[in-house]
Amino acid sequence: MENNLFIKEIRLNNAINSADNFVYPFSLPIVRHLNKVHIEEKVTFLAGENGSGKSTLLEAVAVNFGFNPEGGSKNFNFSTKDTHSVLHEYITLVKGAIRPKDGFFLRTESFYNIASEVEELDLQYGDKSLHAMSHGEGLLSLMENRFWGNGLYILDEPEAALSPQKQLELLVLINELVNKNSQFIIATHSPIIMAFPGAQIYVLTENGFDLTPYKQTQHYNLTKQFLDNPDRMLKYLFE
Repeated sequence: MENNLFIKEIRLNNAINSADNFVYPFSLPIVRHLNKVHIEEKVTFLAGENGSGKSTLLEAVAVNFGFNPEGGSKNFNFSTKDTHSVLHEYITLVKGAIRPKDGFFLRTESFYNIASEVEELDLQYGDKSLHAMSHGEGLLSLMENRFWGNGLYILDEPEAALSPQKQLELLVLINELVNKNSQFIIATHSPIIMAFPGAQIYVLTENGFDLTPYKQTQHYNLTKQFLDNPDRMLKYLFE
């Protein structure tokens, strides 16, 4: 397919001093193996174990593209604590010829701060304040009312706030936005969200970035094994 994406590739562009290999974020295996990550689909997932560096890389991509490190659109400039890494200074994003007309960096862990900023700016994304909704309701309401299409949307573990039913609703929303010429880069553990048709799935490991078919991911297989026979799995775990 023609690669008419907003971000086509992530490259490590600055040499890293060997002494920095023991300092975060350069101590992460995925940074040491970050040469070129090709993006060829409208939806790209970053998957992997806790601590593999998914969120660190996603944050670096977002900040390099111009988003607020704590989340929001390029117009959001709030800051509660400067904790983002310097990785964004060491990567280059190979961009498409067309620039997005919309965009948002959504960090589930800092959604409260995003909701506060929305309130501070006197914006309305739904029929009531995001603070008056549950975490999951607010997150979906923000996406439904603020993600307008023709945009780049970077999501960090959105499933943390969503029930399985709401994750299915998220898939519908992603599909609608993809059909409006949008691109998603999503860090996730959810085998439901990773099932999006045609998506690329990069599994981050000690050895780098493994482009992995959905049904070959550990996320899919472990979940399937458990659901197929939870009693057997629990007996194995507890013995």
